[in-house]
Amino acid sequence: MGFKENIKSSTRLKKLVHWMLVPKGQARPRLWVKWLVNPFYHKLGKNASIRRRTRMDVLPWNNFELGTNSTIEDFTTINNGVGAVVIGRNTRIGLGNTLIGPVTIANDVRLAQNVVLSGLNHNYEDVTRPIHTQGVSTAMITVEEATWIGANVTVVAGVTIGKHCIVAGGSVVTKDVPSYSVVVGNPARVVKQYNFSSDSWEKVQKREAVLL
Repeated sequence: MGFKENIKSSTRLKKLVHWMLVPKGQARPRLWVKWLVNPFYHKLGKNASIRRRTRMDVLPWNNFELGTNSTIEDFTTINNGVGAVVIGRNTRIGLGNTLIGPVTIANDVRLAQNVVLSGLNHNYEDVTRPIHTQGVSTAMITVEEATWIGANVTVVAGVTIGKHCIVAGGSVVTKDVPSYSVVVGNPARVVKQYNFSSDSWEKVQKREAVLL
């Protein structure tokens, strides 16, 4: 049995290691983890940039990757505590975003301001206990290549947004978005799709939009 397996198999040892990495009741790692562990454990591509005022709640038990020529702007929070956060090449994560893993963002993606992508949900089924004591469930969020997500968008756990999509500002994305689509609203619906036969963006009828 390996080192990680030994830790996972012992409740007492797992609690001790967690306490060493993260102060009790917090999500932010201890400074020694930020300074001495994360720079060597996680992957930053050439010319990748994390702005100084970014909050990096990044721990070694899940991956964090930022691809070549990608940027995470100020006032953004990155949290990989319950799932990996992987960001591709030539991608920009805008001001004040929140990314909670598991999240995968492909190459050439743009996220505007105050976008929330959270692959985490709190369990709530037991009404005799506070919600924060009931654990969490996770589902991967995937944003595929060359997509643009506008300001103040929320993407919920388990959603995949396809290639070259436009998500209008203020939308709440609760279902998968087909590639080459424009979506708007709460819940977000498809209003345009690219037609490769006519080489043009075409409006989607309201009835069809609901079905997509």
